[in-house]
Amino acid sequence: MAREKQMFEFLTVSEVALLMRVSNMTVYRLIKSGALKAVQVGNRYRVKEADVHQYLDDHYVRAV
Repeated sequence: MAREKQMFEFLTVSEVALLMRVSNMTVYRLIKSGALKAVQVGNRYRVKEADVHQYLDDHYVRAV
């Protein structure tokens, strides 16, 4: 059985902040709290774009 390669688009904290329209500090807080998955590369974080969209989908609030 052949293993399929999955390619992920990794974003920087700044790119995530722009996508979510929040500050870099907010993204760091989400990462540190475990709410947003990230990979630490040296002293920098990278976040899968799919994980950002998943976070937003999971925290979507409907107006009543």
